[in-house]
Parts: sequence; structure tokens; C-alpha cells
Amino acid sequence: MVQTLDHAPVKPERRTLREHQHTFFEYAQQLTERARRLDPAGPATGLLATVLALAALGLVVQTSHAATTLTAAEFAAELAHQTWFRVAGLVVLLVAARVGPSALRPLLPALWVAMLVLLAMVFFPPFGKALNGSARWLQVGSLRFQPSEVARIFVVLFIAERCIRLGDRVHDIKRGVAPTLALGLLPVGLVMAETDLGGGSLMLMAVFATMWVGGARPRHVLAPLFIIGPSILIIGYFSFDYIRRRVEMFLGLTHNQQVADSFAAIAGGDFWGVGLGRGMARNQGVPYLESDFVFAQIGEELGLFGMLLVLALWASFLWHGLRLVLAIKDRFDALASFGLLFSTLLQATLHIGVVAGLAPPKGMTLPFISHGGTSLIASSLAIGLAIGAARRTSRAHAQLDPARPGTSLQEPKTDPLAT
Repeated sequence: MVQTLDHAPVKPERRTLREHQHTFFEYAQQLTERARRLDPAGPATGLLATVLALAALGLVVQTSHAATTLTAAEFAAELAHQTWFRVAGLVVLLVAARVGPSALRPLLPALWVAMLVLLAMVFFPPFGKALNGSARWLQVGSLRFQPSEVARIFVVLFIAERCIRLGDRVHDIKRGVAPTLALGLLPVGLVMAETDLGGGSLMLMAVFATMWVGGARPRHVLAPLFIIGPSILIIGYFSFDYIRRRVEMFLGLTHNQQVADSFAAIAGGDFWGVGLGRGMARNQGVPYLESDFVFAQIGEELGLFGMLLVLALWASFLWHGLRLVLAIKDRFDALASFGLLFSTLLQATLHIGVVAGLAPPKGMTLPFISHGGTSLIASSLAIGLAIGAARRTSRAHAQLDPARPGTSLQEPKTDPLAT
């Protein structure tokens, strides 16, 4: 007799599968960690290529505008003028890339004083030159420029240096936030008094953004911003007729032919545009189509395709700029580069928002594309300094690993922008 044993069936081991879906913030964190290990030479090259493409597109757009609004002799002079400014901008960019923000750091107190003097000189003749009721320009011989454009660069550098020097005290509202904010509001107040509401607002947002990334607590930055910003707008609304008119235009309370014509120009461009040199808006008397409303000219002549091309170039600017800032190892260089790139991108965003009807009309050029030598030189200086910061980190990378110059540094133990 055979005895059988009943074997209980072996139950398969239960494995608990935990599915995890990555959120946008987790994905962004992964991209951030990856960017921190980069050699910033790559993003710097991409940023330079993007800026050169924007400048080239700007030359084409300005040439198209001048071709049908000027005589043959004036057109030749304007073409030479625009070409010279772009060459000068490229030279300034390359020189600034050789210098970088760190080389200017010991000079910042002197540059700060010089900046305040230049901003104050616009109110005093014979140097100050008022145009369209606004005292924004300095005239020195045949040279005329807008000091607020360059002042924004030094304000960003000064605020970045102060945040780094304060260290943990940047969290302290009495010893860190309040004095830094007071210093930042001084040039902002001078620009507002010109009266340049757009330039002052841009500088104000650049100050707050640099302080925030530099370590100031969000509530210490956002609370003053939401108090000071609306206060400036309210004071301007009741004090200056042109600000009141622009706010009422934005709210739809009054009609403005310039804004209406810019919308009509964009609508008439369809997808591919009417063609370079064939736009009718310039011949219908739309003012500042080559500067403050140049995005409307692009929409008319190059259509939706041209506008999407411009937006794609600025998206490329944002992508390469973020990767560049995250890859820079020196905290001052990283913070200064952030402020410089942020202010340039914000200026482009405000310009496009105004033309699209998403912001009240203001005198805001589109960097590298609009007519205006001061804006072009100042934007080139800002980008050059950011690229110079990347070159400094890249050289340190090459010295640490000379045999493999394309590889990356070890990931830093701390965030270069953290306090």
C-alpha cells in the first residue's frame, strides 16, 4: 500500500506593482539635475546662435520697413546704420563674453554711482533730450542714447552681488531685504520719473526676480511687489494723461487707432504674410511700426509663420538660457546671468503682449529686432556677460578634466543659486 501525501498547491508569490506617474515638477527636477552636470559651453553656443538669428531677422525686418518709407539715399544710409549697429552689438557681445560678470564685480560700486548720475542727467539740459514728452535720452554731441537700457544691466549685477554677499542675512527683512530693495528702487524711481513706465516696470520686476532667486523669501518679495506695482500704476493713472489713456485703451474704454491698425496688420498677414516690403500698415501711418510695434509688422509681412518663428526663437532663448544658468558653478555668475537673461526675455514678452493686446500699450522694443541702437547694444551686453559667465565655468571644467573637455563636472553638492 502506497501512502500518498497531499501537497498543497504552491501559491505564486504576490508581487505588488506600484505604478508611479511622474508629475511635471518631477520631470522638471530631472531636467534641472541633468543641466547642473552640463558643461555650459553647449548652452552658451545655443544661446549665441539664437541671438544671431534674432539679430539677422531684425535686420531683414528693418530693411523691409525702410525700403518703402524712405528715399533711395535715405534707405542706403538707414541700411548702413542698421548694419553698423548689429556689428557693434556683436563686438560688444564678444567683448563682454571675454569679461564676464565676475570681472565687473569689484567695479560695481563705481558703476552704481555712474549709473545714478546718468539717470539723473536726463533731467538737466543741455544733456537731457526730451522726446514725445518723456525725458529718457542723453545727448552728447552727435551721440544720443537711453541710459535706462544700460542701467538695468548694472542694477541686476548690483542686486546679485549684494544677495551673494549677504549670505543667510538675505532672509532677514531688516538687514537684507529692506536695504536691498531700497537700493533697487532708487534707479527704478528715476526711470519712472522720466516718465518711462514700461522701462521702470521692467527694471522693477528684474530687481524682484533677482532677489527671489538670490535667496529672499517669497513673501518678502511678492508682498512688496503686489504693493509697489499697483501703487505705481494708480499714481501714474491719476498723474499722467498718457498713462490714463493707455490703461483705458487696454480696458476697452477708449479707442486707439494705432492699436487697432496693428491688429488689422496682423490679421491681414494670414498664415504666410503679404511678403517683405509689401505691408500696407507702414504706408497708412501706423507710428512706431519698426520699433514698439515691430511684432505687428512681422505678422503682416511674414504672417502667422513669421510670428511663430519669432516665438520659437525666444523659446530657444529660454531653453538655452535656463540650461546655461543651471550649469554655471559660481553663485554670483549664476545669479547675475539669471537676472540678465530674465530681463531680456521679459522685455520680449512684454513687447509681444502689448502687440497682442494682452498688456497696456507702452514704449517697449523687441530685443535684437526692433529699431533702436541703445536697446540692441544693451541687450548684446547682457547676453555677452551671461556667456562670459558660462566660459568661466567651462574653463574650470577643462582644467579639471583636460583629457575629456566635452565631459561634465561632478554634480555640485549645493544648488549654485541657493543660499
